[in-house]
Amino acid sequence: MSDSPELRAPVLLVGVDLGLPNFDSELAELGLLAQTAGMVPVARIACKRKAPDAALFVGSGKADEIKATAEATGATEVLFDQSLSPAQQRNLERHIGLPVNDRTLLILEIFGQRARSHEGKLQVELARLQYVSTRLVRRWSHLERQTGGAGVRGGPGEKQIELDRRMIGDAIKRTKERLVKLKRQRQTQRRHRERRGAFTISLVGYTNAGKTTLFNALVKARAYAADQLFATLDTTTRQLYLANSSESAEGGGRSVSLSDTVGFIRDLPHGLIAAFQATLQEAVDADLLLHVVDAANPDHPEQIAEVQRVLQEIGAGAVPQMLVFNKIDALPDGQQPRHASDMFELDGAAVPRVFVSSRTGQGLTELRRQLAETVARPALPLPQSPELHEDLA
Repeated sequence: MSDSPELRAPVLLVGVDLGLPNFDSELAELGLLAQTAGMVPVARIACKRKAPDAALFVGSGKADEIKATAEATGATEVLFDQSLSPAQQRNLERHIGLPVNDRTLLILEIFGQRARSHEGKLQVELARLQYVSTRLVRRWSHLERQTGGAGVRGGPGEKQIELDRRMIGDAIKRTKERLVKLKRQRQTQRRHRERRGAFTISLVGYTNAGKTTLFNALVKARAYAADQLFATLDTTTRQLYLANSSESAEGGGRSVSLSDTVGFIRDLPHGLIAAFQATLQEAVDADLLLHVVDAANPDHPEQIAEVQRVLQEIGAGAVPQMLVFNKIDALPDGQQPRHASDMFELDGAAVPRVFVSSRTGQGLTELRRQLAETVARPALPLPQSPELHEDLA
């Protein structure tokens, strides 16, 4: 795996169709992940199997093809779109003669490059350590910097693998202890907001759906946003003022807390979900989730389903949602929504949906209006409608 995005390592992408739904035969998302990590996909191989081969995942014949393709294209690394077991990874590397890594490590690599806050770096480090603990191979020079203290070197005759296991175990323990302290600080901050009676809204969605661009447009912030996967890893919270649309209403409006969170992706490593528990807790504790969807992406129904799955896993499945179909400026004329907002069936329930373009500002006024109405009556269910429009559904 390349240590620097400037190296632009040529990589061969491999995907195996095991009969599961939504197989990415073009390996488009894996290619985007590789480019985000600073690599250049030079070839792609997709194949079908009823079940993974226990030794090589793809079988010896396909492994020979991968080796020949890598040699012909000059690839210096092979990336699999599925997770590999430690044994499969080692066997493939011996067979092909090149480094072989999987989607899990690739996502961890990107998170390691993008984390900026102290908490984000610790969360990524914990996930990486837990991944490495199942491999126990000495490729990870960053672990050596964490050694020290009595007993680390071990006694005479202690095997290297035992030293690795002890070193990684100690590093995991230290990192978890640091994260516990940071989690307590976040809980204290949340208690302060609860005492103030602050209404909290969290932006969630598939990576690169435009959450941070929407966040910046709503609160006039300058959080880093880019057309790439996982541009945002660290939670950012700002105050959002919502003017009351009713002229007769008292108070004129209300400020709420709006948080931008890390994006989700298909097959997001479980270790990352667990490690980012403190960050994702913002979504669990929110009064409302703004579920941002890339309306211009043809795979957005599958992306919505994946976000829903992760929300269930982190305990945020019951938090009320409002769908925001973003990037409508990228839709052709024939697919433009017929209404500024409607209702959308999500997991068997009707939830509000608003169509916006965070880049041009289209639809933001309607979004603010609906947010203001929701915040004005937080104890009531979100607005329902007997009519479900089918725009972009």
